[in-house]
Amino acid sequence: MSGRRSVACGWRAGVLALAVLGAGCAAGPDYRRPELSSPDRYTRAPLPAAIGAAATHDAQRFIQGAPVSREWWRGFGSPALDDLVRRALVHNPTVDAAQAALRQAEEEVAAQRASYFPTIQASYSPSRSLNPVGTISPTLSSGQALYTLHTAQLTVGYVPDVFGLNRRTVESLRAQADMQRDQLDATYLTLAANVVDTAIQEASLQAQIDATKAAIGADARALSILRRQAAMGGASGLDVAAQAAALAQARQNLPVLRKALEQTRDLLAVLVGALPSQAGQADIDLAALRLPAALPLSLPSQVIRQRPDVLAAEAQVHAASAEVGIAVANRLPQFSISAQYGGSSTQFSRMFTDDNVFWSLAGTVSQTLFDFGALKHRQRAAEAALDQAKAQYRSVVLAAFQNVADTLYALDQDSSVLAAATQAEAATRKTRDLTQRQLQAGAVNALVLLGAEQAFQQARIARIQAVAARYEDTVALYQSMGTGWGSPGNEGRPSGMP
Repeated sequence: MSGRRSVACGWRAGVLALAVLGAGCAAGPDYRRPELSSPDRYTRAPLPAAIGAAATHDAQRFIQGAPVSREWWRGFGSPALDDLVRRALVHNPTVDAAQAALRQAEEEVAAQRASYFPTIQASYSPSRSLNPVGTISPTLSSGQALYTLHTAQLTVGYVPDVFGLNRRTVESLRAQADMQRDQLDATYLTLAANVVDTAIQEASLQAQIDATKAAIGADARALSILRRQAAMGGASGLDVAAQAAALAQARQNLPVLRKALEQTRDLLAVLVGALPSQAGQADIDLAALRLPAALPLSLPSQVIRQRPDVLAAEAQVHAASAEVGIAVANRLPQFSISAQYGGSSTQFSRMFTDDNVFWSLAGTVSQTLFDFGALKHRQRAAEAALDQAKAQYRSVVLAAFQNVADTLYALDQDSSVLAAATQAEAATRKTRDLTQRQLQAGAVNALVLLGAEQAFQQARIARIQAVAARYEDTVALYQSMGTGWGSPGNEGRPSGMP
């Protein structure tokens, strides 16, 4: 019984040692979010509360501090567009890769957390042996030369986290997992924006092709009329040549637009996770899209907490801070505790009788005394990496504010471009209509009407491009705001998203 009491006392002593040694603090600096001054606005001069003409469909107003919808693309009012985004978020391989990277990072954290607890191993080893009794003394107390030895053993090992080496390691891995989660959010956001932009571009190209075809038809009719007039002496050869050149130029533009359309459809197919050979028409009419009338304009302090790229840069700072703690802890003494309990016998059933039991309890303290400064320089390298991460974080924040400011300027100026293009289209349409009435009254010839038709089609193409730019600017604003699905108050994923 004395052996069992010794075992019990040894285990109690071990538990007490674990409690004492495990109560240390973590070495190195505790993480603090980098402090940055947050401006009260993005642009040098205050922007108007609304952009676009209030009397038309393209008017948009800014809602200061309003939350950004997780499914912001639904504001364009197109079920076909909503379906494209949903398919992309589910099937795009970039999302799969980002999700796998996040799972890997989370498993690394879980694996490192296991170091908080003791490791327990069990073993059983049977062996059959024959001793040379004529040369050496018998190894068994019974003196048997041929025997079977059964040995079973339980080994417990524990490394107390006295100076927080393991805690800092878990902290660093947890920050890296947070960075992977932010990068996954950035993948979702960028993918959704790319799908919407590409679909808008496809609709714009299709509308431009339709307008270009109408312009080609007008040019061809004008050339035919001029040739008849030239045959009767009513037009010069120079007039015919000039009109032929105009027709050739219009026809030259059509293959360029068709090439861009097919390439855009290929890109859209890949974005939704399909092969280019499976690409089809997105069935999105540019004229049927709705320009969101209310645009959320997050405060600069909110953007820092919403944009995935900023959050990922901050997580990198957190990981670098923990790495400094790891480097400091590696310079301090390292503790370990191990315990063994087992039995050995020539009979399996007697392995754990009193005479056959063995146990041990050991503790180890190690300290590097001289390493030519290796650990010191590793700490300095970690501190330099922390300074680098902080500088990169500031750079990402500055780029984020620049991105928002550029987008706001683009919205403001492109709204003016669209207003001018709309006025130009209206003016040329009116000119064409008036010319048509004059033709019916016999005041002008058909060539004048066809010229007015050409001007109208060119103005129509310019307006189509301006409309697409307004939609793309709106997408860019949503993207620049961040719409972080993992940010405070905006947790979760859009419906249908994995």
